[in-house]
Amino acid sequence: MKTDTIAAISTAMTNSGIGIIRISGEDAISTAHSIFVNKQNKKCLDTYKSHTIHYGYVVEEDGTIVDEVMISIMKAPHSYTMEDVVEINCHGGIFIMQKIMDIVISAGARIAQPGEFTKRAFLNGRIDLSKAEAVMDIISSKNEFALQSSVKQLKGSVSEIVCDLRKEILYEIAFIESALDDPEHMSLDDYPERLFEKAEEVCNRLQKLLNSADDGRLLKEGINTVIVGRPNVGKSSLLNILVGEEKAIVTEIAGTTRDILEETISLDGITLNMIDTAGIRNTEDIVEKIGVERAKKVIEEADLIIYVIDASVPMDENDYQIMQMIADKKVIVLLNKSDLNVYVTEDKLYETISEISKNDARDSFLDRGKIIKTSMTRKEGITFFIKTIKEMFLHGDLSYNDEVYITNMRHKEALKDAYESMLQVKKSIEDSMPEDFYSIDLMSAYASLGMIIGEEIGEDLVNEIFSRFCMGK
Repeated sequence: MKTDTIAAISTAMTNSGIGIIRISGEDAISTAHSIFVNKQNKKCLDTYKSHTIHYGYVVEEDGTIVDEVMISIMKAPHSYTMEDVVEINCHGGIFIMQKIMDIVISAGARIAQPGEFTKRAFLNGRIDLSKAEAVMDIISSKNEFALQSSVKQLKGSVSEIVCDLRKEILYEIAFIESALDDPEHMSLDDYPERLFEKAEEVCNRLQKLLNSADDGRLLKEGINTVIVGRPNVGKSSLLNILVGEEKAIVTEIAGTTRDILEETISLDGITLNMIDTAGIRNTEDIVEKIGVERAKKVIEEADLIIYVIDASVPMDENDYQIMQMIADKKVIVLLNKSDLNVYVTEDKLYETISEISKNDARDSFLDRGKIIKTSMTRKEGITFFIKTIKEMFLHGDLSYNDEVYITNMRHKEALKDAYESMLQVKKSIEDSMPEDFYSIDLMSAYASLGMIIGEEIGEDLVNEIFSRFCMGK
């Protein structure tokens, strides 16, 4: 790792009240000292104590004042990076921030790479890799629950579990190796039975973490939600109600929406990545046909389908086509225009589904979907609709508890590898394999878990992870 002094603008590159330039490294204080004077026009930054903040001016080499600033000093090892760190709080104009940054670079620092401050915190041992990744998750949080989960991970919720599991696995590895090296003093009699129980316990704990990963992804990234239905059934009206403004054009003319419309919506703390699609029907219109094809594609990638039906008119072959497309998806069916004379009832809908699936679809559909009566013009059924989404994906009421969610897909893959290795340990015991076979798979599980906290990871992957960070963090 390069240990030279780095600098970056840590606030957004947009005009604002305050901007921050961060400097870290062996020469951070001397670099800042060379460009800063106090209100008596003296250069004395190198005399200040750690964790203090001081008023003064950033000056050019000839003494010309550039900006009035507050400058803070954090000396190693008690800083974010465990190196000397200086932060210059200046005015937040884009030009002035870049001007000060240029002066800092001229004084001897170099421009930091994306995520390099946090990378140094990791490489210097202040945080492990899971905590480092939690920093970026906090920055990119889309809702309160994603934020709370990321904060817990930054405080070590995932690290503690992973380290505890590795400790238990390492004990078993050490026991086997010691017994094989010194069979006269350490017996492996009855050990396979005890190891099987321990492997079962570890598998259960890993499985619980893996089970949280799907909820964790939705918590972090949002629920990919696609609104489908025939033209002019109320899809765009639903989107507008949820967004709270007229995002989609609503008319009496069928086929108004010809392409997909995307919008991110927060409902009671849950993020929905909403996609309003073109009405699905057989059409000769070239542009509308392209929109229908795009709608079919996004349906395949959706976590949730909102299927809007005009309950005031009979269903037709377009509805049959849609139901076949969404047969294996989580679905909420909205029987819209229920304030008019209703033609499509719940029983009629189940009857249609049964005809398509060639069986009684009521029980199977209720496992994956819900039916709600709505009226977009009167905004009826929307509250129950939102409640239903929460129940389908996050088991009803959401609360801040001690539950640990796996929100990082890299962590999920490592947990999956560890789980499969522990299953192999159990299989080797059941097959009465020699004890050294147990060690191989235990070591594999131990290494997989180490990937999460960064103890079993290559430099290339470390660089890739931190390259996703924003500049100045």
